[in-house]
Amino acid sequence: MMNFQFNASELIFALPELFLLSAISIILLFDLFASERLKPLTYYLTQLSLIITGWLAFDLIGESATIFSGTFVLDTMGSTFKVFIMGFAIIALVYTRHYLKAHELFRNEYFILALMSILGMMVMVSGHSLLTLYMGLEIMSLSLYALIASARDRSVAIEAALKYFVLGAIASGLLLYGMSMIYGITGSLDIAQISNFARASTLASQQTLILNFGLVFLVIGVAFKLGAVPFHMWVPDVYQGSPTSVTMFLSTVPKIAAIALLIRLLIDGLGDLQHYWSDLLMIIAVLSIALGSLVALMQSNIKRMLAYSTISHIGFVLLGFVTGVVEGYGAAVFYILVYILMSLAAFGSIIVLNKNGFEADQISDYQGLSKHSPWFALIILVVMLSMAGVPPFIGFYSKLFILQQVIAEGYVILAVIAVVFAVISAYYYLQIIKTMYFDDADKEITVSAPLDMRVVLSINGILILLVGLMPSFWMSLSVSIF
Repeated sequence: MMNFQFNASELIFALPELFLLSAISIILLFDLFASERLKPLTYYLTQLSLIITGWLAFDLIGESATIFSGTFVLDTMGSTFKVFIMGFAIIALVYTRHYLKAHELFRNEYFILALMSILGMMVMVSGHSLLTLYMGLEIMSLSLYALIASARDRSVAIEAALKYFVLGAIASGLLLYGMSMIYGITGSLDIAQISNFARASTLASQQTLILNFGLVFLVIGVAFKLGAVPFHMWVPDVYQGSPTSVTMFLSTVPKIAAIALLIRLLIDGLGDLQHYWSDLLMIIAVLSIALGSLVALMQSNIKRMLAYSTISHIGFVLLGFVTGVVEGYGAAVFYILVYILMSLAAFGSIIVLNKNGFEADQISDYQGLSKHSPWFALIILVVMLSMAGVPPFIGFYSKLFILQQVIAEGYVILAVIAVVFAVISAYYYLQIIKTMYFDDADKEITVSAPLDMRVVLSINGILILLVGLMPSFWMSLSVSIF
């Protein structure tokens, strides 16, 4: 039985989470008592809260502590992930504000739910106990369910929320069942003690069997949260049915928390069983790359196409974990951060063309965009070439680093399969470029986004090129967190 002891001095190491929780409470009270004229300030308070939380997390980089009786860990990986979560969330909410106003969906509870989901992600990132990890996962997931259904006047959004809720509940149940199996055989919820148990060379065959059985359910739960095949069935429908701002948020920021969950459970907790879970991840990775690349070819809805594209990208991320080496794990983290940067720009480009009564979610909506808005067409061009893995954009180096580690560990056939499907996937990215630059527009395309969104989207697109000019620095940063 774990003996929980409270030490007030430990609170400094959980300061980002405590501040964000306090900020959520204050914003809730402000929204409750503020006049209608002041309620739009909720957005600015939300952004300010994220900036301060990110600064507090950044200030803790380099610190190391295990607090709250071993249930919460502060390390370089956790602090770094939190900084990236805050940075990407700030960008996402800039895009979100324009979308909500354009479609008359602007409600302050949207930003409060976003903050709650981010708080859950932070708990997941620093979870050092099966209980803490699961608690963070549920805080994040419940907030996301409500966000998807935020467009209450759209039946398709309600349908997407229900689908995500039902399938998410099943996945959470499977993950919890796997955790119960691990707890039953190890007698502990603590990640470090689970690791010590798995490292023991005197495990009986029955113990190994139960441990591996629980491991399978853990992999299933993590694969669902990442949207990997064959646990991807929710991704296309939820991406298409949700408001585009929610789709953007869902496809980006939570992916960091899901990767953190994978690292805490499989690498930190069950790293000595790597030869078991790497085989599972290899199968899931190949299926994800293949299905994501092929099915995306047949999509006419750009959100649905990006959904299958996401599945393919997740397959590449999992290849990094298959390698079983720190460099491979670093390449996977680098890839997911690059993917989020590209995905934010992709969905931001969709949102910038939105206006009241019109949502630019069909590929045909981009016909002749280069003639009416050459700058934003150029940003989409950069995003699509980067996602396709064309140098010198950052998407090329993210794929290159993954493939280098896969080949270095002897998985040459795996690398060849990944390259073949990467070439196939280039078609649907080039199709969007062809639509923008070579097809004639049926109607004039106007961009009515506010200045702040235009500036942030422009910076977002430029970063995809600039970061690609110094990929080694970011790759080294990704490896250094392990």
